[in-house]
Amino acid sequence: MDNTSLPLNQCRILKIDLIINRLYILLNGISILALFYYRATNLFTILLTRETPLIPYLVVFVSEIVLTGLWLLHQAYRWRPVKRTVYIERLPSDEKLLAVDVFICTADPSKEPSLGVMNTVISAMALDYPPDKLSVYLSDDGGSWVTLEAMRESWKFAKWWVPFCRKYNVKNRCPEAFFSGGADNLVSSNSEFLNDKNEVEKRYQEFNQNLEKNSVNAKSSVSRNHSATVEVMSDATGNVGGATQKEMPLLVYVSREKRPGHAHHFKGGALNTLLRVSAVISNAPYFLVLDCDMYCGDPTSARQAMCFYLDPKIAPKIAWVQYPQKFRNTSPYDIYSGRLQYIWREGQGSDGLKGPAIYGCNFFMTREAIYGTDKIRKDRDLNLLKKSFGVSNEFIKSIQNNKPNVWSDGGKVSDELRKEIQLLASSTYCNGSEWGLEVGYRYFTVVEDSITSFILHCKGWISVLIDPVKPCFLGACTTSLNDMLVQQTRWSFGLMQIGLSRFCPILYGTVRMSILQSLGYTSLVFDALYVIPFYGLALMPPICLLYNIPLYPKVSDPYFVVFAFIFLSSQLKHVQEVFSYGDSWRTSLYELRVWMMKSTVCYLYAVINAIADKFGTTEANFSLTNKDIEEEQTKWYQKGIYNYQASPGLIVPLCTLYLINLASFIIGIAKIVLNRTGDQMFVQATLPLFGVIMNYNLLEGMFLRTDKGRVSIFVTLLSIAISAIYLYFGSVLCIY
Repeated sequence: MDNTSLPLNQCRILKIDLIINRLYILLNGISILALFYYRATNLFTILLTRETPLIPYLVVFVSEIVLTGLWLLHQAYRWRPVKRTVYIERLPSDEKLLAVDVFICTADPSKEPSLGVMNTVISAMALDYPPDKLSVYLSDDGGSWVTLEAMRESWKFAKWWVPFCRKYNVKNRCPEAFFSGGADNLVSSNSEFLNDKNEVEKRYQEFNQNLEKNSVNAKSSVSRNHSATVEVMSDATGNVGGATQKEMPLLVYVSREKRPGHAHHFKGGALNTLLRVSAVISNAPYFLVLDCDMYCGDPTSARQAMCFYLDPKIAPKIAWVQYPQKFRNTSPYDIYSGRLQYIWREGQGSDGLKGPAIYGCNFFMTREAIYGTDKIRKDRDLNLLKKSFGVSNEFIKSIQNNKPNVWSDGGKVSDELRKEIQLLASSTYCNGSEWGLEVGYRYFTVVEDSITSFILHCKGWISVLIDPVKPCFLGACTTSLNDMLVQQTRWSFGLMQIGLSRFCPILYGTVRMSILQSLGYTSLVFDALYVIPFYGLALMPPICLLYNIPLYPKVSDPYFVVFAFIFLSSQLKHVQEVFSYGDSWRTSLYELRVWMMKSTVCYLYAVINAIADKFGTTEANFSLTNKDIEEEQTKWYQKGIYNYQASPGLIVPLCTLYLINLASFIIGIAKIVLNRTGDQMFVQATLPLFGVIMNYNLLEGMFLRTDKGRVSIFVTLLSIAISAIYLYFGSVLCIY
């Protein structure tokens, strides 16, 4: 059969998961209705008799209502999970493939070491794609001469590395991963390959040494006040030998202008600058966004994406093709849930609802979608176009032509084009235009990817998630508790910013997309509200256990079965989803523990900061996750040992809640035995016990460990003091 008549991709519904999901929604939904009936009738009795304090009962009831609301929102992702497959062997010839620009963002070589960043750049240059249809751009928000010099060195080495990969069809095209892989990356045993490999490895060692020398003063090289710098790498940089200029993809260094007092809009502003600068240089109709530590693991990723963009049935509707973030440094003990598996599991469900959100990086997107030019007439007035896209005539031409620019000047930039690029990369270019509002990545939140994808979905675009067996992109996950909590707090804060804005999905999205898709986005932006039920159920039942105040039905009460079923079914459903995705029970344990940590710390600060930001009492801030990993920290992570050397503001809430539940359980059990109230207080004793067992690592960190990674004595004593105060004065909550 002719390949042209065969489909380039296939979407398969995960039927077993779908059946299990819908059955779970039905049974759990019925049980929740029964729970609310029990709560409502008991509340009416309490109001009449006043035999039980009202405040504790209301706190628990409200917590259960909020928890149920969030549970209901998340069921949207369970309604129709799908899995996609592509067939790159059915693609047309290279001449018919469409051009791709690759965007990589970095900001500080002291936190994002040059060697790792440049390995990402070089792996992108070595993608299995026609070199004349591939361009790689690096945005350096720090304006660092260290990064610029590293780019020049990368160009020199890439002229040896890229031809080597093409000649021997190398599968792993990240140099660092290839040369550290040993026999696993032995493509051939013939003498020609071995000689070439040795030569390229020698060049890589020289490249590595040059970057090390260059990075000595990395921290001092970063500037927040600098002019725009754009340099197209070429043979003029002094390279001798290797591939010719025409055999190589285009490589461009971009550092946008930064000035004090001008809003720079974090990563969203950097990507919008790359969009504009690349438009007047290569202007590929599609672009790939990568984080600086997320190298290309499978060189066929661009071809896999083209299996959707060259499919005439769905191509006109697809805005982006999303790949999961996979990580090369994970441990069997993924104690910080750094692999983010829970996101990709939900991604299968969102893919069944017009597509997943943008997950920060690892996605191919169309310029037409991000520009919004699908709704613009070709003959639209030039002044109106400038009002939307800014004053650059060259950029307007790139939109009107809608064709890739032909780059054939050997890396030379004319004076006229150089001035235009300086304008496009200036700090004030967005002023008076619709950049960040209606064009490009949207501003106002630190999670520019989520708000941008939400708005594009509202406009009718769809997206797809492709999760191949061999990861197309591999990065470095967080390996410390501090980095994980800071990262999750930043994400949660940014999402809450969206939830408290006019783009709140449940209001803005319901009339613009399907109700299930709108509910899915609502669950995404309001996940931080888990802080309400978490603190309510972590603080109120334990204190009532001490004072023998029942908040749950007796074991002999038929409604006990309802509460037990909801709790057990939720835990078992989580385990089933973990197993279905191919992970072990250990993953479910660590994910639950991390969820508790996030609810205790990240969601608390996210909600507080988002409310403060809404009222203008604080300003959004973006802090880089440190990519320069300490050796000792990595050893602890690989062994599954928690490192509690973090800010007290992050650790104290964790330890305090743990101590409250531990003390309540111990004292409560003693009272249950003495008063023989096991039937009445069983559930309230079980809840703190569950938390104590699940977070046994905190007990270890506070009292059993003696190494440097333990919880500091100061944090332990402060947590004990706060816990004692709560337990002593908590009786006030039980009076009314």
